[in-house]
Amino acid sequence: MNTDEQKEEVKKTALAVSYSILEGRWDDLDKLLDDNFTYTGDGMKFNKNEYIGFMQDMKAAFSDLKMEFPHILSDGDHVSVRFISTAVNTGSFMGAPANKKHLEVNGIFIRKIKDGKVMQEWQTTDLLGVMKQIGFGALLGYAIFVGLLNVKQKRPVKK
Repeated sequence: MNTDEQKEEVKKTALAVSYSILEGRWDDLDKLLDDNFTYTGDGMKFNKNEYIGFMQDMKAAFSDLKMEFPHILSDGDHVSVRFISTAVNTGSFMGAPANKKHLEVNGIFIRKIKDGKVMQEWQTTDLLGVMKQIGFGALLGYAIFVGLLNVKQKRPVKK
């Protein structure tokens, strides 16, 4: 495989994870992630099963979930993707009740690919932008509850 073909293959694998999540294809997502997969983002760290459980919870809490990928860059075995997600918050998520608001979430993730599997993911999300949309009070309450009071959240569980 030449370099251009390799770049396209790692991009395809990196995006296949997002499309599996969007379409609720959990078995496909499981196959795309290496058994030793790790996720680090927005103050959270997950193993493979916790990541899948977190994504299942997110998908259940946000209806009409869509994603755009306006910038995709690859460098060797790493793919960096800027994303824009839109959805309606119709279910409870991370302890916060549904608010029926239409949200736009922007962020960037980097995925490391090896032998057609995603080994690692790092993500950052525009949380201030999310706060503005859902209401500062809800997120501030959550931050105080989890951060200041050091209340431990349950780890996500793969369904």
